[in-house]
Amino acid sequence: MADVELSQEATATNDEADLKAMGYSQELFRSLGGFSNFAVSFSIISILTGAVTLYGHGLIHGGPLVMSFGWILVTLLVLPVAASLAELASAFPTAGALYHWSSFLGNKHWGWFTAMFNLIGQFAITAGIGYGLADFLMPLLGLADVPNFTTLRLVVYAVILLSHALLNHFGIGLVGILNDLSAWYHMAGVAVLLVALGFFAPHQSVDFLWSTQHTADFPYWYAFPVALLQAAWTYTGYDASAHVSEETKNPRLIAPWGIFLSVAVSGIFGWLLLLVVTMSIQDLSLAQAASNPFIHILSTALGHKMGFALTWVCAIAMWFCGLASVTSNSRMIYAFSRDHGMPLSRFWARVSPRFKTPAQAIWLSAAAAFLLGVYGQVYSVIVSISTIALYISYGLPIFIGLRARKSGVWTVRGPWHLGKHSGWINCLSLFWVVVMCVLFVIPPNQLTGYTIGGLSIFLVLLYQYGGIRKRYDGPPKSHLD
Repeated sequence: MADVELSQEATATNDEADLKAMGYSQELFRSLGGFSNFAVSFSIISILTGAVTLYGHGLIHGGPLVMSFGWILVTLLVLPVAASLAELASAFPTAGALYHWSSFLGNKHWGWFTAMFNLIGQFAITAGIGYGLADFLMPLLGLADVPNFTTLRLVVYAVILLSHALLNHFGIGLVGILNDLSAWYHMAGVAVLLVALGFFAPHQSVDFLWSTQHTADFPYWYAFPVALLQAAWTYTGYDASAHVSEETKNPRLIAPWGIFLSVAVSGIFGWLLLLVVTMSIQDLSLAQAASNPFIHILSTALGHKMGFALTWVCAIAMWFCGLASVTSNSRMIYAFSRDHGMPLSRFWARVSPRFKTPAQAIWLSAAAAFLLGVYGQVYSVIVSISTIALYISYGLPIFIGLRARKSGVWTVRGPWHLGKHSGWINCLSLFWVVVMCVLFVIPPNQLTGYTIGGLSIFLVLLYQYGGIRKRYDGPPKSHLD
């Protein structure tokens, strides 16, 4: 027992020394193990959030085929992105993650733009999770037909964000326990849905899964790619395992596995869930016309009471997802402010002396998400903004890392790496990022395109003429060897 304790102390000392070598001191409480680190990303991916809240979007635009084939297609394209990010996380395990990698392997300019797109994406993903949960809770709370529906939905949305911020403020220990519980809850929740629908619901034939019947105002060749937003948005936020690196033991191995396995496990569980739900559709036309197709399918296949109960199972999973999202978002704000990359950086970088959490960053995360939810109001627009902004922030360090290896700037990698396969895996990742940036700004999500385009121009002008280029020094330069 004494040997184990000494080993744990040695690991903690090595982790702190590793962080110090990259220019930072240990301020956050380092307590997360392998499962807890995986659980953060797995909870943010949350197949019971993305795949469920956007089920109607997928069904309307892509029909059953997008559930059977579209999910697998996107999974196979996202896994290379996750592997590429995992390799970077192993080399540079810091809370700044993506923008640190761009800075270390490129320069402070690349780092700043990576950080800003990541922040925008994280604000939007937190907004999308909370807003989607509020949408689900309205009928569950009997508020679906009230005259002031929009106002009440915003109130519910605000209460959700408030609960997430309060719990994150109280400490990483409590949130770590809840994230562990969340991972098990998600797997158990999917299992409950699989059993309920698999054994107690009438089913369509397997051929039904290949149906292309859709109700979108576009030809199918156009509508199917638009429908892939359902899977693409689900697979966001898995960089969270890297953002909690400074709170994770042995992060050079644990964080990359957390990133990669969260996508792989979600892919399997998500596909099984979508197959069973889709085969339980009783009338495809009625399901596509329903205000919430997912709730409609559960209610018509299992009866109102059972469908109502299973909808609550999904809603609780969405709440867990939002909790983990605020955790990840606040760590990114903290790390970027620590490097003086944000206005009022000293304020946002403060750590609560009692709870050892970035308290101000937590509340900024919740407040920004609420304002973005008020701005978007159309759910597919909110999730499109988060998907594109996040994947831009994923693509930049992957591209810079690829270039750094080819030029000889980055020669020694972490213990988790892709070896000789890094090049083609990185290129496949970048291909998918570019495809998504096109797919999810075309109608019906053109507001996303205007928003991302406007933000990009604003960020360039702000950086060039707002004094940031001269004032921002970037993170401490790491020793690449």
